[in-house]
Amino acid sequence: MMRREDIITTITSTRYPWNGQVDQEFFDLPTHELARRLLGMICVHETPLGRTAGRIIEVEMYKGPWDKAAHSYGGKMTERTRVMYGPPGHAYVYFIYGMHYCLNVVSGPVGYPEAILIRALEPVEGLDIMAKRRQIRHLGSMRQVCQLTNGPGKLAQALGITREHYGLPLYNSPLTLYHDQDPLPSSQIAAGPRINVSYAQEAADFPWRFWIVDHPCLSVKTPAQKTKT
Repeated sequence: MMRREDIITTITSTRYPWNGQVDQEFFDLPTHELARRLLGMICVHETPLGRTAGRIIEVEMYKGPWDKAAHSYGGKMTERTRVMYGPPGHAYVYFIYGMHYCLNVVSGPVGYPEAILIRALEPVEGLDIMAKRRQIRHLGSMRQVCQLTNGPGKLAQALGITREHYGLPLYNSPLTLYHDQDPLPSSQIAAGPRINVSYAQEAADFPWRFWIVDHPCLSVKTPAQKTKT
């Protein structure tokens, strides 16, 4: 386990050797498999201000019409959820609490409105741009670095993601996912209930939040069970 001071040095000084952007076929995995595979990948946004990027360290999956926590619960298509009914690998961006945008990866076959929420990133490039967008003046500690992207609203703001990115293909657009390492072993992945879905009755307890064990940039620290391969 790296010390926190070593982690912050790595984050702020290293340009990660990304291994190439994903292709469209990458997203053809079942939602529960894709959610785990997203962990450790790099989310990159190219803008006129420059490039910002973060490693995906925490996600939540939403399983469509029978999942009471999903926006597509009940199976009624709306303008908000329309992209979820299309092919996987596109961005589902929505506005929440009248304040924040959230980025999701559309998953599942066409006609099955499923998605994976990106809950937290580890900043890896463009920290100065992220800090300006997030109005954070100092990045002198691990906690301050993680504050850039340790929540779905925070990471969308840090990367400059808005409603304009709704529907973009995450394999061929300014907002793209990149491979950076082999898939994480199950020993490095934890699972537990999703956050802020207490209204969803039995679905509130589904262990459909996945994260990298002991990562300092998680959105919340909660008890977990290890996942199975």
